[in-house]
Amino acid sequence: MKPRIFSLLALSLCLATPVKAENIQHTQQLMSTKRCESCDLSGAGLTYANLSGADLSKANLSQANLSRINLSSANLRGANLSGAVLFNANLSGADLSGADLSGADLRGATVTGATWTETNLTSANLMGAVGLPTEIATPDRLYAWGLAEAERGNFRDAINNYNQALSQQPDFAHAILARGVARFRLGDRPGAMADAQAAEEIYTAQGNSQGLQISTQFTEGMVAMQEAEDKQKRRERVGGGGGSFLGFLGSIASLLLQFVTPGL
Repeated sequence: MKPRIFSLLALSLCLATPVKAENIQHTQQLMSTKRCESCDLSGAGLTYANLSGADLSKANLSQANLSRINLSSANLRGANLSGAVLFNANLSGADLSGADLSGADLRGATVTGATWTETNLTSANLMGAVGLPTEIATPDRLYAWGLAEAERGNFRDAINNYNQALSQQPDFAHAILARGVARFRLGDRPGAMADAQAAEEIYTAQGNSQGLQISTQFTEGMVAMQEAEDKQKRRERVGGGGGSFLGFLGSIASLLLQFVTPGL
């Protein structure tokens, strides 16, 4: 009988404990007062919420859905935002000092003027975030984001990332070459050729034989493709080099990934 009594007692205690009541209470407190220091809001759904200027210092927002939330000028010092979804969120002017954003989704978020002192951004997705400081949006990161956009077929967004990388590091040959490939995909052959030739010059000056080989092959491939198309226009028999060159572009994309700094 004793084991049964113990089991019933344990079950009654579990049923009597409001496991999620505290979370609901904290959510209501946040929405009504915009003050919720050290609150447990893990897994909360706060999409589209207007929490401008809210105090969420040291709050637990891990795995929370914060898509399109307005957290402008919010105090998020020391907050746990690991794995949180902040897609298209407004974090302009927010204080993220000491916050944990590891694994968070910040795609398209506006972060202009935010404070990032000792913020943990390990494995965070910052693609398309607006207003990132240069110490976070480094040339290497922007290059990696550009390649990711290109892989999805978003060549204009890829070029935007490459341009930002080059504004910080004008001799970043990998970004120039990758931009050339994206331009070619968009039909901008003169721009693609200019980038390929510029990358060749930089690779030569830097003594980068692998990069020089790839950029040279890209240049020669574009020339060969143009010549083949000219011959086709004159109704001459050609070997159909265009298809093989387009296949080569795919191999260039794979090679460009080798230049990505590990851990970004």
